[in-house]
Amino acid sequence: MKHPALEPLRLKNTMLPNRAVVAPMSRVSTHGDGVATSNMATYYADFARGGFGLIIGEGTYTDTRFSIGYARQPGLVNDAQEAGWAKVVDAVHRHGGHMIAQLMHAGALSQTLPEPAGPSAIQPLRRMMPEYGGSGPWPVPKAMTQDHIAEAVDGFADSALRAERAGFVGVEIHAANGYLIDQFLSASTNHRSDAYGGPLEQRVRLATETIEAVKKVVSPDFIVGIRLSQGKVNDFDYRWPGGADDARLLFDAVARAGADYIHLASEGKGWRHAAVLADGTSLTALARHRTGLPVIANGGLHDPEMARWILTEGHADLISLGTAALTNPDWPEKLRQNSPLVPFDHHMLSPMATIEAGWAWLAQSREGSR
Repeated sequence: MKHPALEPLRLKNTMLPNRAVVAPMSRVSTHGDGVATSNMATYYADFARGGFGLIIGEGTYTDTRFSIGYARQPGLVNDAQEAGWAKVVDAVHRHGGHMIAQLMHAGALSQTLPEPAGPSAIQPLRRMMPEYGGSGPWPVPKAMTQDHIAEAVDGFADSALRAERAGFVGVEIHAANGYLIDQFLSASTNHRSDAYGGPLEQRVRLATETIEAVKKVVSPDFIVGIRLSQGKVNDFDYRWPGGADDARLLFDAVARAGADYIHLASEGKGWRHAAVLADGTSLTALARHRTGLPVIANGGLHDPEMARWILTEGHADLISLGTAALTNPDWPEKLRQNSPLVPFDHHMLSPMATIEAGWAWLAQSREGSR
């Protein structure tokens, strides 16, 4: 019997050949100019060649003032960066793939800016991530002014327009994992007293304004999704204080603003840890039933039986694979043929999480298996 992940799905006006999605993963692999490289084109085309129905690109910065999260991160803020991504998308298209650009503003979790900015001047928890070029504690960010917020929203809109010109079928607004929009959503990092702070109904404002700004500048058929999460890169165990009530408010708000899909990220510990509340409520199923939008589930879903259960039991419409896709860029083909999967090894991200480091690990692994 055909695995449900291999069934086609229409996402807005884009027909996907299956429900297997490559999750966005930061690869810090540009030459420092934010321009996508030929290696990046090969890397993303490999997923299309391997049969993934949809590929979501790595977090891409949207302005040069406060958005950049990592050294060697790609951007979409100038003509050279737009042209670089166009070559990547063209390589994906040549293998029958569809690609979405993830637009990301790091906010307080910038590992490269000397003076990052966030909703409030609160030092982030824990320490920077060495595999992405950081070391030591996070600096205390400056609190963003109204002008800074407007600039951030404009940056998302401008980058979305560039993404459409580059040939992407859509963009995903990164409102997860502890980055800027998620910082505004979280009461622990947002102590503002203006219209962007206070109760969750106001803290969600940056997310909804960003969706609305992007929708105004792109064409009607262009997909505008949003990624949300409870956990953060610096706090895997964070939970929405209001549980299902907070989830309903967030899902309703982003749907009203015009999101075309919701992607629920599971930071660090898998779907059951991050997307199931203490009372057993499935956040991904709640998002589907609450909004009627397509929902992407994430977190350890490379396991064929887990993926089957998620899709057949109504928890999600699509599944996204992160690290498992790095070792199995042909996961859909392996699923089709019932072939064994290659386990992920964190050494693939050492000494940094670059594409080249991953390729070196794969080459060494193949050599060792001979």
